[in-house]
Amino acid sequence: MNDAGAQGAANSASAGAGHNTGGQPGVIGIALAAVLAAALAQGSWQWFATYIGVTLLAVVFAFYRLPAWTPGIRSAYARNLAAYSLVVGLCVAIALAPALQRWAWLFPMSGTRRGCIEMGKYEAIRAGAALANLSGRDSTALAYAQKAQSHDAVAVCLAATTTQWLPVYAVGAAVLVGVGVWSCDRARAAKETQP
Repeated sequence: MNDAGAQGAANSASAGAGHNTGGQPGVIGIALAAVLAAALAQGSWQWFATYIGVTLLAVVFAFYRLPAWTPGIRSAYARNLAAYSLVVGLCVAIALAPALQRWAWLFPMSGTRRGCIEMGKYEAIRAGAALANLSGRDSTALAYAQKAQSHDAVAVCLAATTTQWLPVYAVGAAVLVGVGVWSCDRARAAKETQP
């Protein structure tokens, strides 16, 4: 009988622990996103950031459930919705970072893009000057070195610029998600209370 009681208590404790750890994937996702975003911001945003952002979004959508809608800005629902929206905004910004760097229609900062292209031209000239004594030996290698230096300079310049603008995209996504989810949950709660 003691064994059965101990086993029931252990099962109850493990069930309670599992219930209380439901928010952990979100916390882990936030930490992972912050660390990876900081690491990737040091250089050119690569497409792996999109994979990271989409994966974190999948974790948030799969494991996090908002509490039932309740009115009031200080309610548990409002606090959870704010956190949920900010995490989703962060993940969306990380997922969009490489596209912002590469696609002018998504990040229409023509002055910035033009400045980064000029920086690339400057780096190509610097590479040519640094390797001028090798130009007679292999002009193809020199052209490749100039192109590589130019590409790297443009990528780093655009990465630095898009990193500065990522919070704007993150906040925009968070606001859209927050308003959308709040509206849907409010409409659902109103529909459930109608006779």
